[in-house]
Amino acid sequence: MIHRHLSGKLADAATRYPVVTLTGPRQSGKTTLVKHVFPEAEYLSLENPETRTFAINDPKDFLAQFDGPVILDEVQRVPDLLSYIQGIVDDNPEPGRFILTGSQNLLLLETVSQTLAGRTLFLTLLPFSNAELCGNKIQLPGSDEFKLREKPPLRDDLFDVMWTGFYPRIHKEELPPQEWLTSYIEAYIERDVRQMINIGDLEAFQLFLKICAGRCGQLLNLTSIGNDCGLSQPTVRRWLSVLETSFIVKRIQPYHNNFKKTLVKSPKLMFYDTGLLCNLLNISSKDDLRIHSSRGAVFENFIVMEVFKNMVHSMVRPRIYHWRDRNHHEIDMIIEIDNKMIPVEMKSGKTINQDFFKELGYWRQNIDSESEPILAYGGDSIQQRSGVQVAPWWQF
Repeated sequence: MIHRHLSGKLADAATRYPVVTLTGPRQSGKTTLVKHVFPEAEYLSLENPETRTFAINDPKDFLAQFDGPVILDEVQRVPDLLSYIQGIVDDNPEPGRFILTGSQNLLLLETVSQTLAGRTLFLTLLPFSNAELCGNKIQLPGSDEFKLREKPPLRDDLFDVMWTGFYPRIHKEELPPQEWLTSYIEAYIERDVRQMINIGDLEAFQLFLKICAGRCGQLLNLTSIGNDCGLSQPTVRRWLSVLETSFIVKRIQPYHNNFKKTLVKSPKLMFYDTGLLCNLLNISSKDDLRIHSSRGAVFENFIVMEVFKNMVHSMVRPRIYHWRDRNHHEIDMIIEIDNKMIPVEMKSGKTINQDFFKELGYWRQNIDSESEPILAYGGDSIQQRSGVQVAPWWQF
Protein backbone atom coordinates (compact mmCIF):
# COMPACT_ATOMS: atom_id res chain seq x y z
CA MET A 1 0.00 0.00 0.00
CA ILE A 2 1.32 3.44 -0.93
CA HIS A 3 1.76 5.43 2.28
CA ARG A 4 -0.69 8.31 2.65
CA HIS A 5 0.62 11.37 4.41
CA LEU A 6 -2.68 11.81 6.24
CA SER A 7 -2.43 8.43 8.04
CA GLY A 8 -0.78 9.71 11.21
CA LYS A 9 -3.10 12.70 11.51
CA LEU A 10 -6.13 10.42 11.09
CA ALA A 11 -4.96 8.01 13.79
CA ASP A 12 -4.17 10.87 16.17
CA ALA A 13 -7.58 12.47 15.66
CA ALA A 14 -9.28 9.27 16.85
CA THR A 15 -7.44 9.53 20.17
CA ARG A 16 -8.88 13.00 20.81
CA TYR A 17 -12.35 13.17 19.26
CA PRO A 18 -15.39 10.89 19.59
CA VAL A 19 -16.11 11.32 15.87
CA VAL A 20 -13.56 11.59 13.08
CA THR A 21 -14.86 12.64 9.67
CA LEU A 22 -12.86 11.99 6.50
CA THR A 23 -14.08 13.66 3.32
CA GLY A 24 -12.68 13.72 -0.17
CA PRO A 25 -13.51 12.90 -3.79
CA ARG A 26 -14.87 9.54 -4.81
CA GLN A 27 -12.05 7.09 -5.48
CA SER A 28 -9.48 9.12 -3.52
CA GLY A 29 -8.74 6.14 -1.26
CA LYS A 30 -10.82 7.02 1.81
CA THR A 31 -12.16 3.50 2.44
CA THR A 32 -8.74 1.91 1.99
CA LEU A 33 -7.18 4.42 4.37
CA VAL A 34 -9.70 4.13 7.22
CA LYS A 35 -9.63 0.32 7.04
CA HIS A 36 -5.83 0.41 7.18
CA VAL A 37 -5.62 2.90 10.05
CA PHE A 38 -8.48 1.32 12.07
CA PRO A 39 -8.27 -2.44 11.37
CA GLU A 40 -10.22 -3.36 14.53
CA ALA A 41 -13.21 -1.13 13.76
CA GLU A 42 -16.41 -2.60 12.35
CA TYR A 43 -17.11 -1.43 8.81
CA LEU A 44 -20.41 -0.64 7.09
CA SER A 45 -21.03 1.15 3.82
CA LEU A 46 -24.17 3.25 3.48
CA GLU A 47 -23.94 2.75 -0.28
CA ASN A 48 -25.29 -0.75 0.42
CA PRO A 49 -29.09 -0.52 -0.11
CA GLU A 50 -30.00 -2.82 2.80
CA THR A 51 -27.68 -1.06 5.21
CA ARG A 52 -28.92 2.34 4.08
CA THR A 53 -32.57 1.35 4.42
CA PHE A 54 -31.97 0.10 7.97
CA ALA A 55 -30.19 3.35 8.89
CA ILE A 56 -32.96 5.51 7.40
CA ASN A 57 -35.92 3.60 8.85
CA ASP A 58 -34.59 2.88 12.35
CA PRO A 59 -31.50 4.98 13.08
CA LYS A 60 -31.54 4.33 16.83
CA ASP A 61 -31.57 0.56 16.45
CA PHE A 62 -29.03 0.80 13.64
CA LEU A 63 -26.55 2.64 15.86
CA ALA A 64 -27.32 0.52 18.95
CA GLN A 65 -25.72 -2.54 17.32
CA PHE A 66 -22.19 -1.16 17.67
CA ASP A 67 -20.28 -1.82 20.89
CA GLY A 68 -16.90 -0.60 19.72
CA PRO A 69 -15.47 1.70 17.06
CA VAL A 70 -17.32 1.67 13.74
CA ILE A 71 -16.54 3.01 10.28
CA LEU A 72 -19.59 4.39 8.49
CA ASP A 73 -18.67 4.84 4.85
CA GLU A 74 -20.42 7.38 2.57
CA VAL A 75 -22.32 8.93 5.47
CA GLN A 76 -23.72 11.69 3.25
CA ARG A 77 -26.17 9.07 1.98
CA VAL A 78 -28.02 9.22 5.34
CA PRO A 79 -27.37 12.72 6.72
CA ASP A 80 -30.09 12.42 9.39
CA LEU A 81 -27.97 9.75 11.04
CA LEU A 82 -25.59 12.45 12.26
CA SER A 83 -28.18 13.91 14.67
CA TYR A 84 -28.45 10.54 16.40
CA ILE A 85 -24.66 10.17 16.51
CA GLN A 86 -24.56 13.60 18.15
CA GLY A 87 -26.81 12.38 20.96
CA ILE A 88 -24.75 9.22 21.48
CA VAL A 89 -21.40 11.00 21.76
CA ASP A 90 -22.89 13.70 23.98
CA ASP A 91 -23.82 10.93 26.44
CA ASN A 92 -20.46 9.20 26.08
CA PRO A 93 -17.69 11.26 24.44
CA GLU A 94 -15.14 8.44 24.37
CA PRO A 95 -12.62 9.16 21.59
CA GLY A 96 -12.67 7.19 18.37
CA ARG A 97 -16.23 5.85 18.55
CA PHE A 98 -17.29 6.78 15.03
CA ILE A 99 -15.15 7.07 11.91
CA LEU A 100 -17.21 8.69 9.15
CA THR A 101 -16.34 9.10 5.49
CA GLY A 102 -18.09 11.13 2.82
CA SER A 103 -17.46 11.79 -0.85
CA GLN A 104 -18.93 15.24 -0.64
CA ASN A 105 -17.26 18.11 1.15
CA LEU A 106 -19.25 17.85 4.37
CA LEU A 107 -17.78 21.10 5.65
CA LEU A 108 -19.71 22.86 2.89
CA LEU A 109 -22.96 21.20 3.93
CA GLU A 110 -24.23 23.49 6.67
CA THR A 111 -26.46 20.99 8.48
CA VAL A 112 -23.63 18.46 8.76
CA SER A 113 -21.02 20.86 10.09
CA GLN A 114 -23.49 22.33 12.60
CA THR A 115 -24.59 18.91 13.86
CA LEU A 116 -21.05 17.69 14.50
CA ALA A 117 -19.54 21.01 15.63
CA GLY A 118 -17.14 20.46 18.52
CA ARG A 119 -17.56 16.67 18.37
CA THR A 120 -15.51 15.82 15.31
CA LEU A 121 -12.35 16.69 13.49
CA PHE A 122 -12.78 17.05 9.73
CA LEU A 123 -9.95 15.73 7.57
CA THR A 124 -9.76 15.67 3.79
CA LEU A 125 -8.12 12.98 1.68
CA LEU A 126 -7.40 14.06 -1.88
CA PRO A 127 -6.02 11.85 -4.67
CA PHE A 128 -2.34 10.91 -4.42
CA SER A 129 0.19 13.69 -4.36
CA ASN A 130 3.31 13.41 -6.47
CA ALA A 131 5.30 13.20 -3.22
CA GLU A 132 3.25 10.20 -2.07
CA LEU A 133 3.75 8.37 -5.35
CA CYS A 134 7.49 9.01 -5.13
CA GLY A 135 7.69 7.97 -1.46
CA ASN A 136 8.78 11.45 -0.35
CA LYS A 137 7.89 13.29 2.82
CA ILE A 138 5.88 16.49 2.58
CA GLN A 139 8.19 19.47 2.14
CA LEU A 140 6.28 22.70 1.74
CA PRO A 141 7.70 25.64 -0.24
CA GLY A 142 9.67 28.00 1.97
CA SER A 143 11.13 25.22 4.13
CA ASP A 144 14.82 24.28 4.14
CA GLU A 145 13.85 20.69 3.35
CA PHE A 146 12.04 21.80 0.19
CA LYS A 147 15.14 23.59 -1.07
CA LEU A 148 17.27 20.46 -0.58
CA ARG A 149 14.87 17.88 -2.02
CA GLU A 150 16.53 15.44 -4.40
CA LYS A 151 15.01 14.23 -7.64
CA PRO A 152 13.05 10.99 -7.15
CA PRO A 153 14.09 7.99 -9.24
CA LEU A 154 10.53 7.43 -10.50
CA ARG A 155 8.02 9.49 -12.50
CA ASP A 156 10.55 11.48 -14.53
CA ASP A 157 8.22 12.45 -17.37
CA LEU A 158 6.30 15.56 -16.38
CA PHE A 159 3.71 15.23 -19.14
CA ASP A 160 3.03 11.58 -18.31
CA VAL A 161 2.54 12.57 -14.66
CA MET A 162 0.07 15.33 -15.50
CA TRP A 163 -1.82 13.35 -18.15
CA THR A 164 -2.18 10.25 -15.95
CA GLY A 165 -3.42 12.15 -12.93
CA PHE A 166 -3.44 10.96 -9.35
CA TYR A 167 -6.51 8.83 -8.62
CA PRO A 168 -5.29 5.80 -6.62
CA ARG A 169 -7.02 3.08 -8.60
CA ILE A 170 -5.25 4.07 -11.81
CA HIS A 171 -1.89 3.58 -10.14
CA LYS A 172 -2.67 0.54 -7.99
CA GLU A 173 -4.21 -1.45 -10.82
CA GLU A 174 -2.18 0.10 -13.67
CA LEU A 175 -5.34 0.99 -15.57
CA PRO A 176 -5.40 3.03 -18.80
CA PRO A 177 -5.82 6.47 -17.22
CA GLN A 178 -8.06 8.25 -19.70
CA GLU A 179 -10.30 5.21 -20.16
CA TRP A 180 -10.84 5.02 -16.40
CA LEU A 181 -11.33 8.79 -16.09
CA THR A 182 -14.01 8.78 -18.80
CA SER A 183 -15.97 6.22 -16.78
CA TYR A 184 -15.37 8.23 -13.62
CA ILE A 185 -16.87 11.36 -15.17
CA GLU A 186 -19.89 9.47 -16.49
CA ALA A 187 -20.52 7.83 -13.11
CA TYR A 188 -20.03 11.14 -11.30
CA ILE A 189 -22.57 12.94 -13.48
CA GLU A 190 -25.11 10.09 -13.38
CA ARG A 191 -24.85 9.56 -9.62
CA ASP A 192 -23.50 12.48 -7.61
CA VAL A 193 -24.90 15.33 -9.68
CA ARG A 194 -28.39 13.85 -9.64
CA GLN A 195 -28.14 13.39 -5.87
CA MET A 196 -27.20 17.02 -5.26
CA ILE A 197 -29.35 18.92 -7.74
CA ASN A 198 -32.23 18.22 -10.04
CA ILE A 199 -30.78 18.40 -13.54
CA GLY A 200 -32.97 17.21 -16.36
CA ASP A 201 -30.38 17.62 -19.10
CA LEU A 202 -27.22 15.80 -18.03
CA GLU A 203 -25.60 16.53 -21.40
CA ALA A 204 -25.85 20.25 -20.63
CA PHE A 205 -24.03 19.67 -17.35
CA GLN A 206 -21.30 17.70 -19.12
CA LEU A 207 -20.87 20.56 -21.60
CA PHE A 208 -20.64 22.94 -18.65
CA LEU A 209 -17.94 20.74 -17.13
CA LYS A 210 -15.90 20.79 -20.35
CA ILE A 211 -16.23 24.56 -20.69
CA CYS A 212 -15.00 24.96 -17.12
CA ALA A 213 -11.98 22.82 -18.07
CA GLY A 214 -11.30 25.19 -20.95
CA ARG A 215 -11.25 28.08 -18.47
CA CYS A 216 -8.74 26.41 -16.13
CA GLY A 217 -6.19 28.88 -14.80
CA GLN A 218 -8.23 31.85 -16.02
CA LEU A 219 -10.12 34.46 -14.03
CA LEU A 220 -13.60 33.18 -13.34
CA ASN A 221 -16.30 34.93 -15.36
CA LEU A 222 -19.73 33.47 -14.65
CA THR A 223 -21.44 35.49 -17.37
CA SER A 224 -18.99 34.33 -20.03
CA ILE A 225 -19.34 30.68 -19.02
CA GLY A 226 -23.12 31.04 -19.01
CA ASN A 227 -23.10 32.52 -22.51
CA ASP A 228 -20.99 29.64 -23.83
CA CYS A 229 -23.29 27.07 -22.19
CA GLY A 230 -26.63 28.80 -22.77
CA LEU A 231 -27.18 29.04 -19.00
CA SER A 232 -28.21 31.83 -16.67
CA GLN A 233 -25.67 33.23 -14.22
CA PRO A 234 -27.53 31.82 -11.17
CA THR A 235 -27.47 28.35 -12.78
CA VAL A 236 -23.75 28.64 -13.48
CA ARG A 237 -23.14 29.66 -9.87
CA ARG A 238 -25.22 26.76 -8.56
CA TRP A 239 -23.58 24.19 -10.83
CA LEU A 240 -20.13 25.49 -9.95
CA SER A 241 -20.97 24.95 -6.27
CA VAL A 242 -21.84 21.34 -7.12
CA LEU A 243 -18.42 20.88 -8.72
CA GLU A 244 -16.74 22.32 -5.63
CA THR A 245 -18.79 20.27 -3.19
CA SER A 246 -17.84 17.07 -4.99
CA PHE A 247 -14.12 17.95 -5.21
CA ILE A 248 -13.96 18.43 -8.97
CA VAL A 249 -12.92 22.09 -9.05
CA LYS A 250 -11.38 24.56 -6.63
CA ARG A 251 -11.62 28.33 -6.75
CA ILE A 252 -8.28 30.00 -5.97
CA GLN A 253 -9.10 33.34 -4.45
CA PRO A 254 -7.21 36.56 -5.24
CA TYR A 255 -4.73 37.93 -2.74
CA HIS A 256 -5.95 41.21 -1.29
CA ASN A 257 -3.86 43.85 0.41
CA ASN A 258 -5.12 47.23 1.53
CA PHE A 259 -2.15 49.08 0.08
CA LYS A 260 -3.38 48.37 -3.45
CA LYS A 261 -6.84 49.42 -4.56
CA THR A 262 -6.31 48.40 -8.15
CA LEU A 263 -6.26 44.65 -7.63
CA VAL A 264 -8.30 42.30 -9.77
CA LYS A 265 -10.60 40.48 -7.35
CA SER A 266 -11.89 37.53 -9.38
CA PRO A 267 -10.90 33.97 -8.38
CA LYS A 268 -9.17 31.51 -10.69
CA LEU A 269 -10.64 28.12 -11.51
CA MET A 270 -8.54 25.00 -10.93
CA PHE A 271 -9.27 21.26 -11.11
CA TYR A 272 -8.31 18.91 -8.29
CA ASP A 273 -6.80 16.40 -10.73
CA THR A 274 -4.81 17.12 -13.88
CA GLY A 275 -5.67 13.74 -15.42
CA LEU A 276 -9.36 14.58 -15.16
CA LEU A 277 -8.64 18.02 -16.57
CA CYS A 278 -6.81 16.50 -19.56
CA ASN A 279 -9.73 14.14 -20.15
CA LEU A 280 -12.21 17.01 -20.26
CA LEU A 281 -9.89 18.92 -22.62
CA ASN A 282 -9.86 15.87 -24.95
CA ILE A 283 -6.08 15.53 -24.66
CA SER A 284 -5.54 12.01 -25.95
CA SER A 285 -1.96 11.30 -24.88
CA LYS A 286 0.99 12.65 -22.95
CA ASP A 287 2.61 13.60 -26.26
CA ASP A 288 -0.55 15.48 -27.26
CA LEU A 289 -0.27 17.39 -23.98
CA ARG A 290 3.31 18.48 -24.82
CA ILE A 291 2.06 20.52 -27.79
CA HIS A 292 -1.45 21.37 -26.60
CA SER A 293 -2.51 25.01 -26.29
CA SER A 294 -3.56 24.33 -22.67
CA ARG A 295 -0.17 22.90 -21.69
CA GLY A 296 0.72 25.96 -19.59
CA ALA A 297 -2.65 25.99 -17.83
CA VAL A 298 -2.40 22.28 -17.01
CA PHE A 299 1.11 22.81 -15.61
CA GLU A 300 -0.05 25.72 -13.47
CA ASN A 301 -2.95 23.60 -12.23
CA PHE A 302 -0.52 20.78 -11.42
CA ILE A 303 1.80 22.93 -9.28
CA VAL A 304 -1.02 24.73 -7.46
CA MET A 305 -2.82 21.51 -6.59
CA GLU A 306 0.37 19.72 -5.47
CA VAL A 307 0.99 22.52 -2.97
CA PHE A 308 -2.69 22.44 -2.00
CA LYS A 309 -2.72 18.64 -1.50
CA ASN A 310 0.43 18.71 0.60
CA MET A 311 -0.97 21.43 2.84
CA VAL A 312 -4.32 19.63 3.24
CA HIS A 313 -2.63 16.30 4.01
CA SER A 314 -0.38 18.07 6.56
CA MET A 315 -3.44 19.53 8.28
CA VAL A 316 -2.08 22.97 7.42
CA ARG A 317 -4.85 25.36 6.46
CA PRO A 318 -4.33 26.05 2.74
CA ARG A 319 -3.70 29.73 2.14
CA ILE A 320 -3.07 29.81 -1.57
CA TYR A 321 -3.96 32.79 -3.71
CA HIS A 322 -3.26 34.40 -7.06
CA TRP A 323 -2.45 38.08 -7.59
CA ARG A 324 -3.10 40.43 -10.46
CA ASP A 325 -3.39 44.18 -10.72
CA ARG A 326 -5.09 46.30 -13.35
CA ASN A 327 -1.76 47.14 -14.95
CA HIS A 328 -1.50 43.47 -15.96
CA HIS A 329 1.20 42.55 -13.46
CA GLU A 330 0.43 39.14 -12.02
CA ILE A 331 1.79 36.30 -9.91
CA ASP A 332 0.46 32.80 -10.61
CA MET A 333 0.39 31.72 -6.96
CA ILE A 334 0.94 33.34 -3.58
CA ILE A 335 1.50 30.92 -0.69
CA GLU A 336 0.94 32.28 2.81
CA ILE A 337 2.84 30.10 5.29
CA ASP A 338 4.70 30.74 8.57
CA ASN A 339 3.89 34.46 8.37
CA LYS A 340 5.57 34.67 4.97
CA MET A 341 4.17 35.40 1.54
CA ILE A 342 5.88 33.27 -1.11
CA PRO A 343 5.24 34.34 -4.72
CA VAL A 344 5.45 31.50 -7.24
CA GLU A 345 5.57 31.78 -11.03
CA MET A 346 5.00 28.68 -13.17
CA LYS A 347 6.43 27.93 -16.61
CA SER A 348 6.08 24.53 -18.25
CA GLY A 349 9.17 24.89 -20.46
CA LYS A 350 12.41 23.04 -19.74
CA THR A 351 14.60 25.94 -20.84
CA ILE A 352 14.79 28.89 -18.48
CA ASN A 353 14.18 32.25 -20.14
CA GLN A 354 15.05 35.54 -18.48
CA ASP A 355 11.48 36.71 -19.11
CA PHE A 356 10.34 34.07 -16.60
CA PHE A 357 11.65 36.33 -13.80
CA LYS A 358 9.94 39.55 -14.89
CA GLU A 359 6.85 39.41 -12.67
CA LEU A 360 8.74 38.05 -9.66
CA GLY A 361 11.18 40.95 -10.02
CA TYR A 362 8.29 43.41 -10.09
CA TRP A 363 6.87 41.81 -6.92
CA ARG A 364 10.17 42.16 -5.06
CA GLN A 365 10.71 45.74 -6.18
CA ASN A 366 7.17 47.05 -5.57
CA ILE A 367 5.32 44.73 -3.18
CA ASP A 368 7.59 42.76 -0.85
CA SER A 369 11.37 43.13 -1.06
CA GLU A 370 11.87 40.55 1.71
CA SER A 371 9.99 37.75 -0.04
CA GLU A 372 11.68 34.57 -1.30
CA PRO A 373 10.20 34.04 -4.79
CA ILE A 374 10.06 30.68 -6.51
CA LEU A 375 10.04 29.89 -10.22
CA ALA A 376 8.49 26.46 -10.82
CA TYR A 377 9.38 25.11 -14.24
CA GLY A 378 9.32 21.95 -16.35
CA GLY A 379 13.05 21.25 -16.23
CA ASP A 380 15.30 19.42 -13.78
CA SER A 381 17.89 21.90 -12.44
CA ILE A 382 17.75 23.51 -9.01
CA GLN A 383 19.20 27.01 -9.27
CA GLN A 384 19.31 30.40 -7.58
CA ARG A 385 18.98 33.21 -10.13
CA SER A 386 18.17 36.90 -9.80
CA GLY A 387 17.20 36.38 -6.15
CA VAL A 388 14.73 33.67 -7.18
CA GLN A 389 14.78 30.00 -6.24
CA VAL A 390 14.38 28.01 -9.48
CA ALA A 391 12.49 24.84 -8.55
CA PRO A 392 11.91 21.92 -10.94
CA TRP A 393 8.40 20.48 -11.11
CA TRP A 394 9.32 17.38 -9.11
CA GLN A 395 10.18 19.43 -6.02
CA PHE A 396 6.49 20.08 -5.37
